[in-house]
Amino acid sequence: MLRVAVIGCGPIGNRHADIYVMDERSELVGVCDILPERADAAAARLGVPAFYDAQEMLDALAPDLVSVATGGVEYGSDHYEPTMQALNAGCHVLCEKPICNEIAPAEEMVALAREKGLCLGVDLNHRFTPAARLAKRWVEEGRIGHQLFVNMAMWIGNPQESSPWFMIKALNPHTVDVMRYFAGDIEAVHVFATKAPGRRIWSTMQMNARFVSGAVGNLTASYDIERGHPMERCEVAGVAGRFVLEDMWREATLYPAGDPQKIVYTNPVFGGYRDFVDTFIDRIHTFTRQVSEGVPACRPSRSTARARTASPRRRCWRRPSSRSRPRPSPTCAERLPTSYCRCVR
Repeated sequence: MLRVAVIGCGPIGNRHADIYVMDERSELVGVCDILPERADAAAARLGVPAFYDAQEMLDALAPDLVSVATGGVEYGSDHYEPTMQALNAGCHVLCEKPICNEIAPAEEMVALAREKGLCLGVDLNHRFTPAARLAKRWVEEGRIGHQLFVNMAMWIGNPQESSPWFMIKALNPHTVDVMRYFAGDIEAVHVFATKAPGRRIWSTMQMNARFVSGAVGNLTASYDIERGHPMERCEVAGVAGRFVLEDMWREATLYPAGDPQKIVYTNPVFGGYRDFVDTFIDRIHTFTRQVSEGVPACRPSRSTARARTASPRRRCWRRPSSRSRPRPSPTCAERLPTSYCRCVR
């Protein structure tokens, strides 16, 4: 039985806590929030002690596993400190997305987990569904064949304003994770972004990508479309077939090349996913199972290991001047002065 604690008692932290309570592999032993009223409310509801300082909770309870569900700038700036504290205390950590809103602290988090031999997971829950696992099996069985392209889209109404890059950093860990789940690592991207009427942030974007495999991809994401309609779609195509995954768990359709008959998985009425919360349940149960079964701890992927032995990568972040049209870089098409571009080669 894993002794589990939750740091951050907002809506998502409370959801994590509820799921640990019903997980047969875990025992919730404490909750923590820097806002005493939130910690006290969660503790009273769940019947566990409340703490207002993460280090004090770690010292007092010595949990085996910690969920970090804090927020901060771009939903990620407050993940670094409690994650590092938990790892230094010898805890496995499941961190909310994004792992951090800055690359350097995120790399430190991963490096410390690797040094300590601990599991550090991120709650990228959108692919923890039966439909996504079936689509992954189609890829592994060769039903897609050599991959050609990935089209990904996600939109969700969110009127909040933060940094100019809030939507890009806060929403799209999910979309990029789904793309990489099916198509592998991405080696180059460029982004065009726009602001909806009345918005101060880049609230809608389109990203073009090139995968290490040579496949190409496109991602469209927006905080400007109201909820209530389908919100997510992934299409992966290759020389042997194509599949479309609708709304994470709702439906997956395989279109075999040269065959007029398609294969369709539809989420069943009885025994299927009820709503979005089930993706959290699946993701957290998967993490507690992996930790309980001794899955090897944090280690670099083969693609990461290859990158470390290859020539240095060039990274360029450009925001074009409003006074001049930029010259295209080798990995980017020419873009409008209002666009934002990231190239990685």
